[in-house]
Amino acid sequence: MGRKNDGVKIVAENRKARHDYFIHETFETGLVLQGTEVKSLRAGRVNLKDSFASIKNGEIFVENMHISPYEQGNIFNHEPLRKRKLLMHKAEIVKLFSKTREKGFTLVPLKLYFSKGRAKLELALASGKHNYDKRRDLAAKAAKQVIEGLPQGDVKRLKGSDGLYRLRVGGWRIVFSYPAKDTLLIEKIAPRGDVYKGGFLL
Repeated sequence: MGRKNDGVKIVAENRKARHDYFIHETFETGLVLQGTEVKSLRAGRVNLKDSFASIKNGEIFVENMHISPYEQGNIFNHEPLRKRKLLMHKAEIVKLFSKTREKGFTLVPLKLYFSKGRAKLELALASGKHNYDKRRDLAAKAAKQVIEGLPQGDVKRLKGSDGLYRLRVGGWRIVFSYPAKDTLLIEKIAPRGDVYKGGFLL
């Protein structure tokens, strides 16, 4: 079953997408669904992994989104992986069609949810990450978790700096910042006597 968030019931999320892609812009779309598909969605029986969107003849579709057959359905039950039409403003479709013709851009479903009783899909304009981008993101996430879990006093904000922090690790000091949400930037790693050269103050 999905979870509720401010009147919105989230049915499924594509967590792997944010690991594999840079998300440039997101859009809310409607979906054209069969009755048995809606019932399966309400039961949370959907998987967004490996799904994507395509545009053809001015219309946009989500493909490879798996909605399990409705358990109490009959011979008119839906095909789990059928191509499903998305509902968007024409200007948005034209914009996305233009962007996806550029090298490296694709359309990736991020989240499926119910809002005011209607099924909605959060669709992202995205570009694929290289392996080093993924490794960097994982390293930054791990470093942030370590820093946030350190005892009080091991991390201090540096006076006279623009958002810089100091991490103490034995006789070494690590200077870092948070230039953006969910991003940790290592500015400098040096012995205690050298790291503050250049104007940093405790």
